[in-house]
Amino acid sequence: MTPDPSFTESPDVILVGGGVMSATLAVLLKEFQPDLTIAVFESLDGIAAESSNAWNNAGTGHAALCELNYTPEQSDGSVEISKAVAINESFELSRQFWAYLVEKGVIDAPERFIRTVPHMSFVHGAKDVAFLRARYEALRTHPGFAEMEFSDDPARVAEWIPLMMEGRDASEPVAATRVVTGTDVNFGALTRALIRRLAQQDGVAVYLNHRITEVKRDKATGRWRIDVQTTSGISKFDAKFVFLGAGGGALPLLQKSGIAEGRGFGGFPVSGQWLRCDDPELAEQHFAKVYGRPAVGAPPMSVPHLDTRIVDGRRSLLFGPFAGFTTKFLKNGSLLDLPLSVRADNLVPMLAAGRDNVELTKYLIAQVMQSPEQRMAALREFVPTARMTDWKLEVAGQRVQIIKKDRKRGGALQFGTEVVSAADGSIAALLGASPGASTSVAIMLQLLGKCFPERMASAEWKEKIAQMVPSYGRSLADDPALFRRVRDWTASALKLSPAAEAIVS
Repeated sequence: MTPDPSFTESPDVILVGGGVMSATLAVLLKEFQPDLTIAVFESLDGIAAESSNAWNNAGTGHAALCELNYTPEQSDGSVEISKAVAINESFELSRQFWAYLVEKGVIDAPERFIRTVPHMSFVHGAKDVAFLRARYEALRTHPGFAEMEFSDDPARVAEWIPLMMEGRDASEPVAATRVVTGTDVNFGALTRALIRRLAQQDGVAVYLNHRITEVKRDKATGRWRIDVQTTSGISKFDAKFVFLGAGGGALPLLQKSGIAEGRGFGGFPVSGQWLRCDDPELAEQHFAKVYGRPAVGAPPMSVPHLDTRIVDGRRSLLFGPFAGFTTKFLKNGSLLDLPLSVRADNLVPMLAAGRDNVELTKYLIAQVMQSPEQRMAALREFVPTARMTDWKLEVAGQRVQIIKKDRKRGGALQFGTEVVSAADGSIAALLGASPGASTSVAIMLQLLGKCFPERMASAEWKEKIAQMVPSYGRSLADDPALFRRVRDWTASALKLSPAAEAIVS
């Protein structure tokens, strides 16, 4: 993309990273204040080439409908659903924002990035069947989960997921839940659509092959100075506000900024791999995103699942992810990323996190050492009849989990995402991973609340938020009528309806 030649090197806003987070924030800011000048910098030669790329994530549209790690089982057998409810309502904000953009004409073909694909959970064994039933009973009273179905009838489950039930031991108890209005989201296509529209607007410049090497505050002006490495040398920019949304690359840049709020943070990189099947005949036999229970010691992003993926109009199956380890913070990063991120202020938290996560370390070592036969054995837990010749190994996106200070333990490894911002709101970074892209709108509104509190509290911005995301700041659990209104609106605008393949008469 060629930036507008009239664009200056001192924009109001600099966004680092060409993924869904930067794209979402840029569109929000231009909706709130159209005269803002914004520069987006991407180190690679294309938009959404890292974690937002369709083949680098599951594309589930995480609404906690099927992800069992969001509903942990308690010691008394009950199921905690608060995290699932929060994620579900956050994804509704994303749907609302996307629907608003479609109706406004910012996105002209929603079917290019979002489709209806059922979300399911599947378990086997008496203990896990009891857990899934308890989870279903705990969730189904919330409006966001009211459409969930439960069955422990093998024949019924086989109607839903025939490929997974074929060849399975008939004597073993099984159960599944299903929500036919789940989604498959191509976050790469969404991001590119948003960036294309942004690049057409006045006051927006998108720079590819521009890698940020320095982030430093000018004490005299209070503006942030950015050094950018290009093919022709170093270029310098400065801005009032900077967002570091470069995925795993955000942590090193946050450290370079020197803000007090960023001290003590470390990162633990986890790589991933998928088994991918593009055979049309097999892909036609499975139409759902099906999540199981994680292995002992597995990190949350490694929950096994068999997904229908529709990318560029082609239907495929993905199974995994299989965790791995590398010292890179980005898929296209450097092996020196992890060692160079270790500093005096985060050394203790990182050592403490390592001490307290021995089981995770053992799990990652076992994953790295897996043979092709062992990966196929894991797949056959889901697809008993799977053949190695139908599947190929693909490298997934890179995730960097947060390590931060902890008063009691010295440091703790955290899963999820966290916005870290300077006290004056002039710079912010997004750290962490899942559910990430699916809740990008909620996360970016949270960021704006931290960095622009007065503007977010203004009547002008409040009115705009109500247009874009009507349920923002309101509990859908407490207002089923509101949930139904926004759900019907977004389903219509995004052209979402239960697919014929998901409906059993």
